[in-house]
Amino acid sequence: MILAVTLMVRDEADVLPAWLDHHVAQGFDVFVITDNGSVDGTTDLLAAFAERDDVTVDLRHDPVHRKQQGTVVTGMARDAATVHGADWVVNADADEFIIPVDRTLTVRQVFERLDPVVGAFFVPVVNLTGELATSGAGIERLHWRDERSADELRAAGLIAPPTPNTVHVGDPSVTVVQGNHRASVANGAPVPEELALEVLHLPWRSWDQYAHRVEVSGRAYEANPDLTPSPRHHGMIDYRRLQEGTLQAVFSLRFVTDDDAATGPFTRDDGIVEVLRRAGSSSLGAAPDPVVSDEELRSLQRTGRAIASRDSRIQDLEDAVRAGEGTADTLRTTVQFERDRADALRRELQGEIDRIRARRVVRLADRVGDAARRLRSR
Repeated sequence: MILAVTLMVRDEADVLPAWLDHHVAQGFDVFVITDNGSVDGTTDLLAAFAERDDVTVDLRHDPVHRKQQGTVVTGMARDAATVHGADWVVNADADEFIIPVDRTLTVRQVFERLDPVVGAFFVPVVNLTGELATSGAGIERLHWRDERSADELRAAGLIAPPTPNTVHVGDPSVTVVQGNHRASVANGAPVPEELALEVLHLPWRSWDQYAHRVEVSGRAYEANPDLTPSPRHHGMIDYRRLQEGTLQAVFSLRFVTDDDAATGPFTRDDGIVEVLRRAGSSSLGAAPDPVVSDEELRSLQRTGRAIASRDSRIQDLEDAVRAGEGTADTLRTTVQFERDRADALRRELQGEIDRIRARRVVRLADRVGDAARRLRSR
């Protein structure tokens, strides 16, 4: 049996080494990968990976940034079948780690036992969260399954739980829909419960990573006239927030401290780390990610809740106008009021964060002064 995974990747150097080690350890034979014009070191990492002789690596390059994932992944999935003879194909992103629900199995062992008559099937995606950091991959930091309800996610500025991905048998004529959530292969039989798979998802690894991702994704959508995402598409909502300077505050609502997670709708899951540890991956054990202080996180989240509430009210007003329950003038007036309020909140937040950081500098200076005085007194 030949097990293949496709990957279209751009600027994911923080998480890519762990992703590659994880999927090798899970038993994938073939990696069909398209580097989408990366500039952060991803290209070099992939070139080094392509030199391995224990797996087949089909490395491609597509420098165009026009949100053409559906077309590119479809081509890779078809080539996985026709060029590499894949029996099963997983189409993934660099922040998606497929893993059996039964952690005593590997992904390869699951597919070896799975009847090809299944054809194609959905695999649930689980977001992992944890403490907010300014940078870093978060492999060891983000270890809580986010099990918040749809209402709780909306209050945190998110639209809904993640959409499942589709896995399918190798098919020379397959079509994969943008986002890897659907494929043209028909489902022929249910997957036995003991062979269930899931995807552990790390979409929010750090503020630096996410801000960059939102920026390049938003620009790519704007550059592709063939794609018309809804204004309520999660990527477009965050792109607008980034442009108005409110994204970091709303972004902070997606994170949780270990103490808060232990009493909330979260379940600890170290599945990725356990796979990497058994594989001896060098992506573990690096310097800890620079975590945002509890004080700064609380400040960000206070403003984030206000921004998320504002966006929810605006959407409700838009729905009311479409339903004939309001007027366009009322909507425009209310939207402008909410935007002005958001600007005020953003300025207040920045002032509070500046004060927090100033106090931190003063405390550090005091500690240095105390140490100097102790040295002089000896």
